[in-house]
Amino acid sequence: MKYFFLSYLFVAAIVVAAFGTRGSKSELPPIEIFQDMDHQAKVKYQAKSDFFADGLGGRRPVKNTVPMGFEIPSKPASSPDYKPATFGFTNGLDYYSTGKVGDYYGDGMPKEITVNKAFLERGELKYNINCAICHGTSGNGKGITSKYGIMTAFNFHQAGSTDTNNAAAYRADGAIFDVITHGKGLMGSYGGNIAVQDRWAIVAYIRAMQVAVKENNVSVQ
Repeated sequence: MKYFFLSYLFVAAIVVAAFGTRGSKSELPPIEIFQDMDHQAKVKYQAKSDFFADGLGGRRPVKNTVPMGFEIPSKPASSPDYKPATFGFTNGLDYYSTGKVGDYYGDGMPKEITVNKAFLERGELKYNINCAICHGTSGNGKGITSKYGIMTAFNFHQAGSTDTNNAAAYRADGAIFDVITHGKGLMGSYGGNIAVQDRWAIVAYIRAMQVAVKENNVSVQ
């Protein structure tokens, strides 16, 4: 038994000596015990491919179709008369795309947006799909997740939430848009899930809920 433990310790020492230097610099490729998906069978963008007849790895869009959630700008963003896509996703730097005017969050709907009944109904739909689970269907911050020990989300009806002079409670339209896009605190980013116009629709619907609660003097629990 003594020799077994000695042999075991010897082998363990060899293993540590052999693999304990993985963090050091070397011109040799590292020893990969677990590859962790470092090597995958995939086609990189703009790479050649022998599989397809045209030799292209990336596939072209189907004829007479437009990729969903994408609109090619007609002019560069630096142009004075540049107009961003009014649907889908955009990486523009204007208020419509970021919710900011310079370094500050803006308030009010962008000029590209027309708020009407259909737009608010769209906002309600997207809010209930993406936001209500945490913020609650009424916006009181008590969604279904709060019943399972998860921290209560932001309450859009808390005191001062509609007072533009209350910096602690009020959130500008652009600030809400930015949080939807990039996330904040425990909330993750929804920028890749919700199209730009739908983010503004959610903002408009939140404002509509706030107005309804305030004007009707309703206590949202």
